[in-house]
Amino acid sequence: MINLAWSRKPTYRVENVVASVIFDKGIDLDRVAERVPYSEYNPDQFPGLVLRLTKPKTALLVFSTGKMVCTGAKSEDGVYKAIEKVTRLFEKHGIKIGEPRITIQNIVASGNLNAAVDLEKAAYLLENSMYEPEQFPGLIYRMEDPHVVILIFSSGKVVITGAKKEGDVKEAIEKLSHKLSDLGVLY
Repeated sequence: MINLAWSRKPTYRVENVVASVIFDKGIDLDRVAERVPYSEYNPDQFPGLVLRLTKPKTALLVFSTGKMVCTGAKSEDGVYKAIEKVTRLFEKHGIKIGEPRITIQNIVASGNLNAAVDLEKAAYLLENSMYEPEQFPGLIYRMEDPHVVILIFSSGKVVITGAKKEGDVKEAIEKLSHKLSDLGVLY
């Protein structure tokens, strides 16, 4: 006998974590470009220096103001490891930047409700949703708690964006699954 409750359990995977980082002092980007391997700096095209790491696979935009943006991490932990690695790399090359203040700005995740969704009915019954199939094939749902935006497709695939913690992603997809099930729009 097949357990339908188990087969409908939603799944998700974090695809990208974006974080902003602030250091207490400015950063001499010419000096970084000169000393730190794999850094890309072309101030005529972009005011920041780009540093790509392979472990964890991330890209960091470094600005002379002492600010950085870290993108591409697959977890919050990945962000912290990337920033720690860059801080050590800079210090190894004689560039002191101090202690970072890290803020997670956005977590994007893909998910699967493991059930098809009647988007027409969901759009009618779900508050804070928008569905215009002529313009976009997914329903846009603005969840209030946690505060995220979810793109829902008829296949049951979802994209969750706007989360500030990985736990928000898990909570959002579970709440969504229960809500859509209660509304009778999953099949």
